[in-house]
Amino acid sequence: MASGSALIFDEEMIRYKLLWTDPVCEIEVPERLTVSYEALQTHGVAQRCTRVPVRQATEQEILLAHSEEYLEAVKQTPKMTVEELKAFSKKYNDVYFHQNIYHCAKLAVGAALQLVDSVMKREVRNGMALVRPPGHHSQRSAANGFCVFNNVAIAALYAKKIYNLNRVLIVDWDVHHGQGVQYCFEEDPSVLYFSWHRYEHQTFWPNLPESDYTSVGKGKGSGFNINLPWNKVGMTNSDYLAAFFHVLLPAAYEFDPELVLVSAGFDSAIGDPEGEMCASPEIFAHLTQLLMPLATGKMCVVLEGGYNLTSLAQSVCQTVQTLLGDPAPRLSGLGAACESALESIQNVRKAQSSYWSCFKHIETHSETSTKRPRLDEKNGGTKEPAEPAPETNTEKKTQEIVWPEPLPRTSACVRTVIAPPPGVELSLPEGCQHLEDVSQSTTKEVQSIRDKHFQDITDQNILQPLGNIISVLDQMMNKEVCNGCIVVSDLSVSVCCAFQHALIGLAERTMVVFIGDGNIPVITNDGKVFLVQICAEEPEEKCVNHLSLCLREGESFTAGFMQAVLGLILPLAYEFNPGLVLGVVGESSMKTHLAPVWGHLTSLLQGVAQGRTLTLLQGYDKDLVEVTVAALSGNPVPPLGALGAPKPEDVQLIEKQRQRLQKRWSSVQEGWGLLRCTGN
Repeated sequence: MASGSALIFDEEMIRYKLLWTDPVCEIEVPERLTVSYEALQTHGVAQRCTRVPVRQATEQEILLAHSEEYLEAVKQTPKMTVEELKAFSKKYNDVYFHQNIYHCAKLAVGAALQLVDSVMKREVRNGMALVRPPGHHSQRSAANGFCVFNNVAIAALYAKKIYNLNRVLIVDWDVHHGQGVQYCFEEDPSVLYFSWHRYEHQTFWPNLPESDYTSVGKGKGSGFNINLPWNKVGMTNSDYLAAFFHVLLPAAYEFDPELVLVSAGFDSAIGDPEGEMCASPEIFAHLTQLLMPLATGKMCVVLEGGYNLTSLAQSVCQTVQTLLGDPAPRLSGLGAACESALESIQNVRKAQSSYWSCFKHIETHSETSTKRPRLDEKNGGTKEPAEPAPETNTEKKTQEIVWPEPLPRTSACVRTVIAPPPGVELSLPEGCQHLEDVSQSTTKEVQSIRDKHFQDITDQNILQPLGNIISVLDQMMNKEVCNGCIVVSDLSVSVCCAFQHALIGLAERTMVVFIGDGNIPVITNDGKVFLVQICAEEPEEKCVNHLSLCLREGESFTAGFMQAVLGLILPLAYEFNPGLVLGVVGESSMKTHLAPVWGHLTSLLQGVAQGRTLTLLQGYDKDLVEVTVAALSGNPVPPLGALGAPKPEDVQLIEKQRQRLQKRWSSVQEGWGLLRCTGN
């Protein structure tokens, strides 16, 4: 099994710069690459990565996405004078050429292809290529927006050709629309392209109507192009997470990619002069974490934009640390997306509802679009009064924005420990160890708990796992381990023990995710616990800190389960912001289809509580134990396959719970309208 993360960087790609005065292009500087790599070195991240050498892309590889005429034109630039380079640059939009840029552009493409090779050959699990020039704006016969060759588009075409891939996902979180990638694949159903970008009703560069949510692809590629336009600046962590939970991840899971490519532009981070957004560098740790369960972990991240050198370096570090498996930092203050982001998300889901089963139940009889009028191209005015630009726009460009430096991210000595039943031998993945024998002091504590809460219990099969539970929680608190998996015989006793001990010092708030029927001894009315229960039999409905979903076994179980995970469980988990996730699997009739979706839920929840998860599994189920351990240790979980449509009754159930919980939780409040069923 592949392990490790690749890092590709070569100083050669810094050896070009702007040779004349151009206010538009002056932000694209060599330091973008050097500060990113130096930050990785300073924080000890680069040293932990697998170094992969850079190579030049061949002409045939470049021609996968570009015309011969364009390639021949670029090949002439090394021999040009400065004046000739300046004149050549003016043929294109917002780009500059240098005598060394053709060489650097070949290295940038080659680096992306080296990364694809390393991941697809399973020499590493994932990786990042720090490249320059960027690529996502360049088109078949044109340079554009600092981009010469389209690095990620070529990488996708190369992966399809060399490795016979049928489904490639490209996630473009740069703040500009990667129109070059869109043009390349807009008729191709084998590539799903998702881009969010600053748009402001077509008033922001590249000012294209095809950057709007209405551009969904063409012909056989219809539905495989997803544009999410940001129509105001200042988008936050909450807005970015909402876009992932309610647009990207549902479509990505239904698409079931074999490879994930990320056009990683960090001009969407706080402080960037281009993006003017307010999302912190830490958000990229979470976006990366949320993508890692897809494609059995095969992910290639390729640098695009990013022009504030401080936030760029911080964001790159956050991304690579997550690729390496470091626990994601906790995010505080999360809640509802802003009204503008909500409008864009709703519009995208409606536009895509004809193509994706996960969106087919979107309510269509009410109009949610409040699109502003387009600029009248003939006279430069507007057909109606346009919304005024935010008053802070000019201020943001002139005054320095300050934000807290991300806290250090440290990994526990051991990622995951497991305590299987006595006599069961398991082959453990990398990053996972068997739990050692409990200490004498832990044994005494178990006896104390028994005397206080379970005086009538003498069965050692019930009591023995309690020592394991206390031992793992103590090791979490001491940062010796990150998470653990324990097989128990009595769920009620084990949960009570874990819950009581966790509240002593490990976590002020605990999120309990319970898969099973019946009740477990968890108190939810004091605000310290949020209980999620997924069951086959209707449970008692409790307070606003209790989400219960009754899902039935069957063909659509997986689709309904993942709809609930992405639309409700993850938003609530991030808003609740627990210090510990307690995952509990008990007796249930759902176990036939449970292991794969449980693995994905466990993996997705690694983004909260800094990855601190204790999983209690009632009875030994080999498949369930293996997928749990894989998810906890950061190893790939089995793909779910292409998801079909959830059952209408499941969608109605999810919506009913959303309406009940919106009184307390802003991440699911009225106004989302994201999971309403049409009743058809």
